[in-house]
Amino acid sequence: MSHQLRDAEEQLCAPLFERKNGRMILTSAGDRLLQTARAVLTELDRAESDIQKNGDSAKNAKGPTGLLRISTQCHTAYHWFPPRLLLFQKKFPGVEVQLVIEATNNPFEALLEGKLDLALVCEPIRNRKIHYTPLFEDDVVIVVPPKHPLAAKKCAAPQDFVAENILLYPPKSDSTLLTKILEPAGIQPRKIQEVLLTEVILEMVIGGLGIAALPRWAVGPQIASGSLIGVPLQPPGYRWQWSVAQLRDNHSPVYVQEFIRLLAERPILADFFPRASRSRRRRSPGSLAHQAAAKSSAA
Repeated sequence: MSHQLRDAEEQLCAPLFERKNGRMILTSAGDRLLQTARAVLTELDRAESDIQKNGDSAKNAKGPTGLLRISTQCHTAYHWFPPRLLLFQKKFPGVEVQLVIEATNNPFEALLEGKLDLALVCEPIRNRKIHYTPLFEDDVVIVVPPKHPLAAKKCAAPQDFVAENILLYPPKSDSTLLTKILEPAGIQPRKIQEVLLTEVILEMVIGGLGIAALPRWAVGPQIASGSLIGVPLQPPGYRWQWSVAQLRDNHSPVYVQEFIRLLAERPILADFFPRASRSRRRRSPGSLAHQAAAKSSAA
C-alpha cells in the first residue's frame, strides 16, 4: 500500500497525505482525489447494475435482439410508416429501432457506408450493391386553395406554373416537379420556396401563399374537408415509386426482412383510404411487392 501511495504522489507531483504522530491525514489534493474516486466507483456500480438489468431484459424478451437503423429519402414517409413500425416493435420488442433523420438528404450514401440497415426511397439510384423491394406508388397532385384558378381545371399543365409560388421540400435540386415536369418544358415559376414540413406547406397553401405538388394520400383529409383541391398533372402525370433499399450482399438478421414484409404486406394507402384501397386492389401498392416476392421465390 505504501508503495502504491508513493507512486501515486510521484505521478501527481503532489502529496496526498500528511503523516503526523503516526497518523495519515488527507491533504487537499488527497481529498480531491478521494471524492473523485468515490464518484467513479459509484458510476461503475451503477453501470454494472444497468448492464445486468439490460442483459436480463434481453434474455426475457421474446424473439431476437438487435438494432435496426432506418432513414427515408423524403419527409413524407414519416407520415405513413409509423403504424407499421408499431406493429414491428410489438412483434420484436427486443429490437431497438433508430430513425437516422440526418441521413434523409442522402440515404444511399449512409447505406453504402454502413450507417443504415434500410432506407425508404422514392428516387432510386443505380448501384449494383443496393437491392430494392418495391412497396407502393404515390399519385402526385397539385394542391391549391378552392378559389385558385387551377382549382377549376381537370389537370395542371407546365405553363400553369409560370406565375406561381411553388412550395417544395429542400433541396430544390431534388424536386421531381422541377426536374421532371417543369424544366423539360422550359418553365420557370415566378418563385420557389423551400419548406421542410408537410404541415407547414399545407397551411401556406390554405392561406394562399403558394401551391405544391404532394402525394394524394398526404392531403386526403384536407381534400375531403374542402379546404384544399387536388389537381392531377396532365397525362402522363407523375407517380412516386416507394421502395425499401438495402445492401445486396448484406446478410441481415431475420427481423430486418420481417420489417420489409410488414411494409409490403398490404397497401399503405389502406391506412388512410380503406375504401379507395379496396377499389384499386388490382393495381394496389402492396401488389407490387408481392409480385416482386413471387418472382424472387420462383427464381
